[in-house]
Amino acid sequence: MTTAPLGLTKAPAPGLVNPVHDAQCIFKAAMNALARPGTLQTLHVTNLTAPHPLPKTMAALALALLDYDTPVYLDTPLAESRDVVDYLRFHTGAPVVDMQADAAFALISTPEKMPPLSGFNVGTDEYPDRSTTLIMAAETLTNEAGPLLSGPGIKTTTQLNAAPLAPGFWHQMSANQTLYPLGVDVLFASVDQIAGLPRSTTISLKEA
Repeated sequence: MTTAPLGLTKAPAPGLVNPVHDAQCIFKAAMNALARPGTLQTLHVTNLTAPHPLPKTMAALALALLDYDTPVYLDTPLAESRDVVDYLRFHTGAPVVDMQADAAFALISTPEKMPPLSGFNVGTDEYPDRSTTLIMAAETLTNEAGPLLSGPGIKTTTQLNAAPLAPGFWHQMSANQTLYPLGVDVLFASVDQIAGLPRSTTISLKEA
């Protein structure tokens, strides 16, 4: 019988079935997504059990990318779930922080209600890599319609459509690019795919 680790009210949901192999595959997919902005990387996580309301694909990325040295910010639905907090603490050791600016990673389960990007850590001139990487849930993730992306890792241009998103999100990301080499990076996570939107990507928005 599985018992709860010391300090937890109950045993957390299981993590990756094959921790080393699975984490390597997930990490590779995440790095490919950021190296090739806008491309859809398939990520099968059907054998992963994640506590509600943490989506499985977001959970997989968290288990592969977080550790005891990466403070994580959780949006309100995730932060209010004791099961989610215990799950992440047990499987990754990552400290959960209340302030967006203190986070190395941020898990956003309801992007349409997310706080402004300006509140997250954009890094410093000395350490631009110490910025926040946002992992955001997406019900829709396609290369049809959406803003036009260009820049490093994109041969010419591509499009990326993620939904739902907060009003003004793409304008915020466009402003984020002007901070380069500072700025936040984003990983979108749908049911079985992920896509990257790094700070280096130029975003062209259609005029209304």
